[in-house]
Amino acid sequence: MQNKLFLYNSLSRKKEEFIPLNFPFVGMYVCGPTVYGDAHLGHARPAITFDLLFRYFKHLNYKVRYVRNITDVGHLENDADQGEDKIGKKARLEKLEPMEVVQYFSDRYHVEMNKLNVLTPSIEPRASGHIIEQIEMTKKILEAGYAYEINGSVYFDVEKYNKKYNYGKLSGRVLEDLIANTRELDGQSEKRSSFDFALWKKASPEHIMKWPSPWSLGFPGWHLECSAMGHKYLGEKFDIHGGGMDLLFPHHECEIAQNTVAVGENSVKYWIHNNMITINGQKMGKSLGNFITLDDLFNGTNKVLEKDYTPMTIRFFILQAHYRSTLDFSNEALQAAEKGLTRLMKGVSTLNKIKPSANGTFNPAELKKNCYDAMNDDMNSPIVIAHLFDALKTINAIDAGTENIDEKNLEILKDIYNTFLFDILGLKNDNQVTGNNEILKDVVDMVLNLRLQAKANKDYATSDYIRNELTKIGITVKDKKDGFEWEL
Repeated sequence: MQNKLFLYNSLSRKKEEFIPLNFPFVGMYVCGPTVYGDAHLGHARPAITFDLLFRYFKHLNYKVRYVRNITDVGHLENDADQGEDKIGKKARLEKLEPMEVVQYFSDRYHVEMNKLNVLTPSIEPRASGHIIEQIEMTKKILEAGYAYEINGSVYFDVEKYNKKYNYGKLSGRVLEDLIANTRELDGQSEKRSSFDFALWKKASPEHIMKWPSPWSLGFPGWHLECSAMGHKYLGEKFDIHGGGMDLLFPHHECEIAQNTVAVGENSVKYWIHNNMITINGQKMGKSLGNFITLDDLFNGTNKVLEKDYTPMTIRFFILQAHYRSTLDFSNEALQAAEKGLTRLMKGVSTLNKIKPSANGTFNPAELKKNCYDAMNDDMNSPIVIAHLFDALKTINAIDAGTENIDEKNLEILKDIYNTFLFDILGLKNDNQVTGNNEILKDVVDMVLNLRLQAKANKDYATSDYIRNELTKIGITVKDKKDGFEWEL
């Protein structure tokens, strides 16, 4: 087993060995959703990516504090300090309190994440609950001389910061080139530069969400929220900050600038970003008519879908691609993922029914090493899945009696699948009969025992009828020398 874990750091643009700042404690902050609409396919990928990392850290016995925020204020329509607050707009249009909107869509987001078997983070703070921290951080940046107040709003001075610290170190963008190729936007004249960003915005009279501050009745800037909450719960220096590639610039770039001025250095050791999901080669978006919510996927209620897909099919589809690669959605890709997941789960079912031999010929040590090596190589989930698929050949051979495995190695093999497939990759058997479905198990067993009695009485018509009717409702029956087996 490889002992060192390597993760791709977006800041250095290379894989680096992961060494926690305060072993065994790991601090991880991930930008969560802005809750003004239903969770969509694009929300699923970062949630699953960082759930995978969270699960693996826990498996490696790190003590993890995973913070995933809820953005419920300050995220404006054009992401450039202009326009209406996204949640405020939703509240105005539907004649609701903003926090009603936040609560409704937060609850729905949590339901969808639970379906995807995404673990609950250690802490899930809301931006609106940390206004004091954001005001205090703004004061620090003003005192350091890297912000200015004008007409009740406070802006970060990007050009001044760039002279000393290099704005653009995360995204690789050069400020001078950005300025040369960008026109001044209407409505930004109070800024010294179009690239300056708001730490605090004075609210217009019609703005719904606003708080008192030393500068005005207003609201915090979107970028400031994550910096303030990250510092509150993880300290001024912490291990990992993550999110989607779309947040790398300007959101995370601005966070680095704020953190550096407020505490004297970049707060985050490893910046990790998952890539985007496209749909048939196009960026997903409402304007293109290819915007798919998770609820649509689970119920098949979108015109681009040929059928509904289970949450585990979606999770498996996402894990089949490396988190840093672009993932293209299509019905064909999802249906292939569905078949692959079914094959894996069937293999696990077969594995759990295998009886050991006195002397075995198969040793699973190499499989275990290969799976750990893949996870330690920047969370390479598709390679882990490939190794688990390859081992199905051996499982089927053992089941068929053409290969043998002893009791010790059988338990190791079962542990590998339980560890990597279920605990680390976070997959579940959608058709597994457990928990509340125990009644179904008892009923099917009773019916099949009646079938055995019919066969014993040579009543083959009844026996065949029972088998055929069970097949129609999706229950596969396999006759064995000592009875029967069945599965959904």
